[in-house]
Amino acid sequence: MDPDGPARYISASGAKSCAVTAPEARDPALVARQRVYAPASLVHAPAASASRANSPLLTDSENTESLLNILNVLDELLSAGTDRRIHYMISKGGSEALLMALLSVARSSSPNDSVLLPLLHLLAKLGHRDRKIGLKAEKMEAALPVLDLLRQNVKHARRAAACLWVLQVFCYSVSTATLLGKNRGLDIIFKLISPHTTKQTRTVKAATDTFAALLQAGLNSRLAASRGYVSGLLKLYEDWHQKDTENTAVPIRRALLHCLHHVTGNRAGRAALVADRGMELLYHTTQSCLSNQSLASLVEPTVQLMRRCHPKCPVPVRSGHSVYSYPLPGWPVLAGDMLAGSQDCSSEDDSDDDPRSDEPTCTELDEDLETDLNKLCVKPEPDRGMEQLDQYVSLCPELRHDFQDLDSGTEEESSDEEALLNRYLSLGDRGPRCRGRPTGDGHDQGNLKSQDQPGEGLPEHLRGRGLHSSYLSKSGAKKDVCGMVERLLEKHGAFVPNHDPHVYTAAASCTKSVPGFSVLAFPDFWGHRAPSCRERMAERKPNVQRGKVLEDIRRYLHPEDLINKVVFDLEDPSSRSCSERSDSLCFFSKFESGNLRKAIQVRSHEYDLILNADANCSQHHQWFYFEVSGMEADVPYRFNIINCEKANSQFNYGMQPVLFSVREALEGRPHWVRVGSNICYYRNHFCPVRPQKCNRYYTLTFTVTFQHGEDVCYLAYHYPYTYSALQTHLQMLQRSLDPRKVFFQQQNLCNTLAGNPCPLVTITACPPSRRWNDLQQLRNRPYVVLTARVHPGESNASWVMKGSLEFLCSEEPAAQALREVYIFKIIPMLNPDGVINGSHRCSLNGQDLNRQWMKPELSLSPTIFHAKGLLYYLNSIGRTPLVFCDYHGHSRKKNVFLYGCSVKETLWQSGSAIDTATLKEDPGYRTISKTLDRIAPAFSLNSCNYLVERSRESTARVVVWREMGVLRSYTMESTYNGCDQGIYKGLQTGTRELEEMGLKFCQSLLPLRRNSILHSRKLISQPSLLYDLYNGLQDHQSHNSFEDDEPPCVEEIEYLNASCTEHMADTLDAEVNANGLGSDEDEELRRPERKSRLIPCFMHRASLDTLSQKRGSRQATDISGQLFG
Repeated sequence: MDPDGPARYISASGAKSCAVTAPEARDPALVARQRVYAPASLVHAPAASASRANSPLLTDSENTESLLNILNVLDELLSAGTDRRIHYMISKGGSEALLMALLSVARSSSPNDSVLLPLLHLLAKLGHRDRKIGLKAEKMEAALPVLDLLRQNVKHARRAAACLWVLQVFCYSVSTATLLGKNRGLDIIFKLISPHTTKQTRTVKAATDTFAALLQAGLNSRLAASRGYVSGLLKLYEDWHQKDTENTAVPIRRALLHCLHHVTGNRAGRAALVADRGMELLYHTTQSCLSNQSLASLVEPTVQLMRRCHPKCPVPVRSGHSVYSYPLPGWPVLAGDMLAGSQDCSSEDDSDDDPRSDEPTCTELDEDLETDLNKLCVKPEPDRGMEQLDQYVSLCPELRHDFQDLDSGTEEESSDEEALLNRYLSLGDRGPRCRGRPTGDGHDQGNLKSQDQPGEGLPEHLRGRGLHSSYLSKSGAKKDVCGMVERLLEKHGAFVPNHDPHVYTAAASCTKSVPGFSVLAFPDFWGHRAPSCRERMAERKPNVQRGKVLEDIRRYLHPEDLINKVVFDLEDPSSRSCSERSDSLCFFSKFESGNLRKAIQVRSHEYDLILNADANCSQHHQWFYFEVSGMEADVPYRFNIINCEKANSQFNYGMQPVLFSVREALEGRPHWVRVGSNICYYRNHFCPVRPQKCNRYYTLTFTVTFQHGEDVCYLAYHYPYTYSALQTHLQMLQRSLDPRKVFFQQQNLCNTLAGNPCPLVTITACPPSRRWNDLQQLRNRPYVVLTARVHPGESNASWVMKGSLEFLCSEEPAAQALREVYIFKIIPMLNPDGVINGSHRCSLNGQDLNRQWMKPELSLSPTIFHAKGLLYYLNSIGRTPLVFCDYHGHSRKKNVFLYGCSVKETLWQSGSAIDTATLKEDPGYRTISKTLDRIAPAFSLNSCNYLVERSRESTARVVVWREMGVLRSYTMESTYNGCDQGIYKGLQTGTRELEEMGLKFCQSLLPLRRNSILHSRKLISQPSLLYDLYNGLQDHQSHNSFEDDEPPCVEEIEYLNASCTEHMADTLDAEVNANGLGSDEDEELRRPERKSRLIPCFMHRASLDTLSQKRGSRQATDISGQLFG
């Protein structure tokens, strides 16, 4: 039979005929239109008499045969092709027409089975594609009559199944489902779910699916939990599981799980399942399903159900507050935490979106876009007066420096700098500067010189903190730690570029932390060198998360198997001694940038780890950095970090944590390396000690097999980069420069809340002479302002900044050219206090500093206040920066990319009615990203966007663009993981690649000053460099890729709701068709063909003949010959 045949006889509306001639029938476009309009034409075909001219034929048919024929033809039409016909029929009132016909049939004293069944079947098939079918049924008062019809036919399997399917689609509406529940729908339908049987299984399946649909309504779910239905469902599931030995009723078992999912959507349902030992039942049935492939479809719903019902457990800490608290000016001790607790968890910035929700959808992003043209285009008033900007004059020494040393050729000033350094390092003169005032005085505040005797002049507790004492005792070293450090350096040597352990020790001795750190982490002291080989992303094993979750469930069911011993606790000093703990690992984290609050030994080789919240805060658990020792070689240890907060992580997409081995470093391999297997990140059953807005925690679990026994190792979220490392790096850079060629000035922007200097670095080329023209050329160079590390946990930003600093200070021709045409103002660490104290996002004020740029408070956010003040000052003297870029890290995307600001793109994306054609905007904001796409392998042009969102209006990028008028104001995001394009595809990003990105960003500035650079003395002799910069194309395909967001994780991170059982919509058509084939006694679960089976085939020809005769009076075409000829 031609499936398109029925579409060729459709009548037109009114008195017009739609008889199809042969030429018309051959017109594909006409045939296509007829296919779409056919169902609606049947439903709304006009009657012959004037009294019925506006009534649908379907609802006006008063004889059985006519209605039966119409139902048959409709089913044939809707069964062929796609759902387009069905949706068109729905749009033309098809659902309402079928409901009216059903009411007419159902209200008769003895419904005709030959009409009732096809009508119910067709309504079910149409209804599950009409999401408003429930509301329509409720409005037309058709829901309760169908329920009554079911009550009357509970012993008639086929009628009961048909009624159940219709009720099932009615439950798409919560209000209709609630109405049915209030009228004893739950009781009626639950009685049809029998224990295991081999008869009438289709009806049992239909009843189970309908019962699950009813439970989607919250009122029904709570009612079912209170009436004991949870226990009944568990018994049914157990009975079917035990007796269905041939696994022929898997769909029924899955439907029962569907019911349990919905009934446990409330607290009472979950408590009832746990009380009825449902966790044990589900766990044991899952174990039996794992080894049987035919039962694989039951495993995931069962695991998700157990995850949902696992009793919530507060994280085992004394308080949800951070262990570290710091008194804020004008606030009590806990004011910072109170302030943080009042913040909206969703107010994140460019680095990441809401940490407890998935990436925003396009609709959510569009709604967040700024559409107020005044806010986009009108420059707001400054937040301070011009008289307050005079204090920043000293932070621009390049504009006043007379460069006398160019004539003398001596370095007499160094003696004064060394005197200042000695004063800076002296522990007897460590009083903090006046907080809140810029302290740039033209001198080098971080000039930390190495001394002949590095321990001399330092307090006893600072002298030997190069190694942890546990390692020293095991290696037999003496307690004279100063001598130990010297011997280690003499024996092993720490040859890391731009790093000196002596300088690092001196710098760390001046670093002020909240807890008063007295131990140096060995990796920071010794230094890191990038490994020679790049590291690939970790492959995720199938169902690795499922295995971890099942282990967690087993922990709950068998607590007697657990050790549960606290082996480290920041709040309990007695837990830190591990000299007598040969049976457990030893942990330590009380050092700069360290973060581990508590470690609990769960099993012999498994540990639960709890992170510390940001100082003066109770949130932002993500960054970790800790020491572990006492391990056995070649033994897998599982670590579970149980209080992470972000809703997803690159740990689900191939990212690994990093490890540093002291033994490997002493053998000449001082590398942070990626480690870990069986890595996954998923929502767990823990919750905060005290309820708060964001009440969910996630587990990061990974397994590490240590290479050496009795080693001391360090594990971290990402490559650590401490504040003391920055101070060391700046000092080493300055040592390497010729002050007659490179103007490198380190100043103190201001002091932080804790009294730590915030470095400000100025880099440019010294003029060739003191002639007026040369000095003026220097002072007229445009400014480039770079900042980084406003978020302490984004250590990758510091490595990118390290690459920028080293490149700008190098002898590379491009670097020399950049110094000759720009003045670089660099704030490499905007949040020193957060970095020092191991925070993830906030400073000591308990706030995200990148949310304070609009109106920073001097007393709480001094670094932001003065960074913005410096930019205001440059703007006020007509030296607005040409480029501003804030370096960040991104935890949920790969590659490196830019966020910028554009009025037109924001209005375009938001769908604003404003005519952007009349707006003028310099397209130069895209120049740098296009250049980076050509020269930087890790950069992804398609991940960039230039949208201005309301939720980010107080970030550095938007404020500098809006208030200072900087066209090229950016946030540069670097991945924690790796790249999915080009030559780095499939590789994790290391410090080498991050530093390269910092170099490439600086190189991308060259085209902005092309005319000036063409006259560069260094580049004239090397034209190939410019050619490569302007014309070179890296071997990556970001310009051909449009998938910058991660796909959904292969395993569900969150607990699944009803979405895990949407399979019912896919099988409903098949089940309905099968119900028209057999008898009540001969019923089994099977998937018939898609071909229509609402009405037996032997009726088709007679029905069509009759229909053709009746429609002849309505000037329609006889198609029986086309169908059967």
